[in-house]
Amino acid sequence: MTTSTKFCVDYAKRVAGCKKCKQQLPKGALRMARLIPSPFSSDTSNPTEMKQYFHAECLFETLTRCRPTTKVIESSDDIAGWSDVEDEDKNKISALIEKLTELRSGSSEKTAKKVKKSSSEKNEKNDIDSNKRKRRSSESKSGSSASSSKKPKTGNSSKGNVEETPKKRRKKVDCGENSREDPSPSVSSKFDSFKVFCKLCDIISSVSKYTEKSNAVRLFITKEGYDGDLYLLAKLLIPSADHRVYNLKEKQLIKHFAYLFDWSVDELTEHFNNSGDLSVTIRNYFEKTSSSLANKSTLTNQDVDRWLDELTKFTKEDDQQKHLLKITKKTTPVELQYVLRLIKKDLRFNAGAKHILEGIETGAYEMFQNSRDLKAVIEKCLPRNPASSIVTLSGISLGTPVKPMLAKPCRSVEEAMGTCKNGMLCEIKYDGERLQLHKEGGKFTFYSRSLKSVQEHKVSHFSSFIPKAFPSGGDMILDSEVLMVDITTGKPLPFGTLGIHKKEQFKDAVVCLFVFDCLLYDGISLMDRPIKERRRLLEENINEIPNRVLLSNYQLINHGEHHRLRTMIWKAIDEGLEGLVLKDVDSVYEPGMRHWLKMKKDYLEDGRMADTADLLVLGAYYGTGSKGGMMSVFLMGVYDPSTKMYLTVTKCGNGHDDATLNKINKELGTKMRKISCKYENLPKWLSCARSLVPDFVIRDPKESPVWEISGAEFSKSNRHTADGISIRFPRVTRIREDKTWETATNLQELKQLYEVSKTKCDFDLSDDDSRPLFTKQSHLTHSTTMKVGNGKTGESKDEVNYEKRKESTNSDDDPGPLTKTGTVDDLQRKHVSKPPCKYGSKCYRKNEEHLQKYSH
Repeated sequence: MTTSTKFCVDYAKRVAGCKKCKQQLPKGALRMARLIPSPFSSDTSNPTEMKQYFHAECLFETLTRCRPTTKVIESSDDIAGWSDVEDEDKNKISALIEKLTELRSGSSEKTAKKVKKSSSEKNEKNDIDSNKRKRRSSESKSGSSASSSKKPKTGNSSKGNVEETPKKRRKKVDCGENSREDPSPSVSSKFDSFKVFCKLCDIISSVSKYTEKSNAVRLFITKEGYDGDLYLLAKLLIPSADHRVYNLKEKQLIKHFAYLFDWSVDELTEHFNNSGDLSVTIRNYFEKTSSSLANKSTLTNQDVDRWLDELTKFTKEDDQQKHLLKITKKTTPVELQYVLRLIKKDLRFNAGAKHILEGIETGAYEMFQNSRDLKAVIEKCLPRNPASSIVTLSGISLGTPVKPMLAKPCRSVEEAMGTCKNGMLCEIKYDGERLQLHKEGGKFTFYSRSLKSVQEHKVSHFSSFIPKAFPSGGDMILDSEVLMVDITTGKPLPFGTLGIHKKEQFKDAVVCLFVFDCLLYDGISLMDRPIKERRRLLEENINEIPNRVLLSNYQLINHGEHHRLRTMIWKAIDEGLEGLVLKDVDSVYEPGMRHWLKMKKDYLEDGRMADTADLLVLGAYYGTGSKGGMMSVFLMGVYDPSTKMYLTVTKCGNGHDDATLNKINKELGTKMRKISCKYENLPKWLSCARSLVPDFVIRDPKESPVWEISGAEFSKSNRHTADGISIRFPRVTRIREDKTWETATNLQELKQLYEVSKTKCDFDLSDDDSRPLFTKQSHLTHSTTMKVGNGKTGESKDEVNYEKRKESTNSDDDPGPLTKTGTVDDLQRKHVSKPPCKYGSKCYRKNEEHLQKYSH
């Protein structure tokens, strides 16, 4: 490189930053550099040179503003490394050189005219000054009057004013021109720039501690002069709180961008599988498409928010592609990356609502947990005072869903006793759908667990039943479970029967609301009161409506009564219920927190008491996020000796830690064959549905690893080919290195496991647990029936069946009620000589001892 050459061009060998726009120059991208003397050189007479890197467009934009005497690029001879550049990039740079030359020549002509005019004005001024001096000298000698001598001064003063006025006007014009250069005239704040938002996200992502992430937000919004839209900033930083639906998944986005820019779908998919982040994949390809890059960032947060609003309206591919093209014309690669992350509602900076809101205001997250109304929370944060807290403002409001309190898995009776040291309410875990009911006057609103509105067919009739169930209650918020109930037995039906088509299959079943908590009653918040008080208020104010609105069943278990809790667990398993929920009697309602406990048979003792099967690894799928580029979800199946085919049972992605998963990937690397989810590439020995075709299949199924898979229960699924048998909530319990494909569970054995799992446990129950858990207790049902029915005309078939069950349960052989409040002594049943058998007339036991002990 000669000393006269001040510019060079090459392709980035590593990621660098553009000196002008500050955006990244990715590896392999075209870049240009200006050579400048290094300020760190020790030899001042002959200093070494350093390079300032730019995007090609950014460098030439900088050169257009240089002085006429400054060295600029006039031809390709001024650029070192020109011969190594590809033809396409040479054409691009040549066009920029021509444009620069035209601009510089035009600027030189204007400068010459300006200099000429300036010289002329200077000569004219000198002539005027000479005439003034002559005139003063003449007037001084002739003894002229003061008035005559003032006239030229007045003229001079006037002329001086004239000369000053244009200067002031130019200043005003300059201000106006500056305002016109604002890239977003409709938005007054520079803090609302989407480019600035992306930089903030990068900063949050770059720090690891959650406190530092909150501090990054706090420092941003407390900068001097911050006047941005704080609500919109929070809305974009917490995309999970945004309920907008964009109808776009990864595969659809890959297809759309491949169509728009003529990229290869297979190459995009391959890159995505390796990176695990679609936004990174699209950005990488977008940066290579030089013609699509925006010259500078002009987007605002408001622009992006409006664009996302419009995106929700499109479901057809053509409309979505046109809308995506609009935003790509305005975005830089980094901005497009974050637009895609907003669409996927994951900014990938490992910070949730808690960390963002705590950075905005102390106590903001607590309030958000209670109300889930982000706009209301931000309004209460303004005007901001960083040292203040809004904890005292936290509360709930009708019409705004509250994030439900949840339960964490409990794996042993001892763990439950250790957590609930004050005693516990032991409730049935209903296998239905969580429902939060808001009653405000005569208006009813229903929300699901995810805080979305519930489908009308599931809740339409509750509006007429709730006022009857709570005649003395005004405004209220109830936490409940909605499910189907068989009106002939009173037994809850399995999960999934609430669907419109499923309901038609159960003619003797109705939709029932099981209420188990109250968050607000008669306009008063109860969230800070213990569960025992909230439950007592429900019992004192509800009029249960048979098979329509009922209180959930529970038993009060004191601390240390291990045997009673163990009995409840076995009863729940034996009766085919999903499990139990345990609540400390003094616990308050904490939205979004997992401070309750749930016990299900697949949780007990790490799954060793659950249904298990030894299944073969038949295929694998790419993971996403931190598991991108590796196999993290596996297709499990069995061998059918009769057809010599391998059949699918379930997809399993839980149970392995990161170290085990890395080891599995190394071991299976040579044993797997990539088929990229293409149905035509499936081997002939594998029977698999099109929707389940994996990214990889095992080369030789006889070399497949065997894993023990446990789950909540065996279930039926039309998607799987092992006679439709699948496993609900599967996870790997252990790797069976002692087993091979021959000794693993085959199809016949799987069918037997399925049948056995549907039968009840074969053990005698004590007198205390002869009544099924789902049966309503007689003392409460009697009083409720008197309030609701009591001989009124127009009784429904629900109430008639309910009365029949009440009469049968209140017979002389009934062991007595289970009270819902009071001490444990009040919960014990009265001893009877011959309690009813829970199987009734369908009991399969024939031994004399059992027949003598129980009535049938």
